[in-house]
Amino acid sequence: MTHILSTIVVDDEPLARKGLIVRLQQHKDVNIVADCSNGREAIEAVNTLKPDLMFIDIKMPGLNGFEVVSQLLEQQEKMPLVIFVTAFEEYALKAFEIHAQDYLLKPADESRISEALERVRSKIASQESVEQKLKLVKLVSDVTGNDSKDILKAIENNRPVNLNQYSDVLAIKDAGEVSRVPIKDILWIDAAGDYMCVHTESETHILRKTMKQLEESLDPRIFIRSHRSTMVNKNYISKFCSQMNGEYYLVMSNDKELKVSRSYKDKVKQVVNA
Repeated sequence: MTHILSTIVVDDEPLARKGLIVRLQQHKDVNIVADCSNGREAIEAVNTLKPDLMFIDIKMPGLNGFEVVSQLLEQQEKMPLVIFVTAFEEYALKAFEIHAQDYLLKPADESRISEALERVRSKIASQESVEQKLKLVKLVSDVTGNDSKDILKAIENNRPVNLNQYSDVLAIKDAGEVSRVPIKDILWIDAAGDYMCVHTESETHILRKTMKQLEESLDPRIFIRSHRSTMVNKNYISKFCSQMNGEYYLVMSNDKELKVSRSYKDKVKQVVNA
């Protein structure tokens, strides 16, 4: 007898949500029981409907996809299998491959959806719910920076999981490999055409991402804009200097000089003098 997969779809973008639902409805064993536009609705739908499967966008206003999973784990309710949906291929890619049931890159094509659903069918058939829960805990740990043992202990003792909003690592995909660069090791980041150059003491990584996307994913208490095309780790700033012609620049801990534009100089100066 075919198991009907009760499924909810979560995405704050109506067109993206509708597009995924239309594709899922082509599979006879998928029954869409709810579509949600935010994380709060998703949590309520999971608690009320107890679905087998949840497709959830990662980057949403309010609660993001990881925070939804964390809160569901805290509640110790029956967890659906989770397939994350993301527009950013480098967004914790290695964690997805290792710990999530699956992930889809937007816009998801039919072949990838079919592949993801086949994995779900196999998972449900094997009833590996305990293993899935542990993998989700590990995923939350990898992305938020919290220790997985602390997360499990908090869940077991009905205590809330304190989430860090920003990851401790930056996942960078290059030639089929993913490098996980510790955030604390990044000195500065600058733009080079369609790419971003991520500089550490020992090497430079190339990342295909916009400055705006990077700025949203990094802790603003640590990384500040010094120029339209440059963002610096304030912990590696050695000096803030001015020149006779009225221009400003930073000297980093490795003696690299970085120009500070006039539009950012006041904020940079305030951070340096704090």
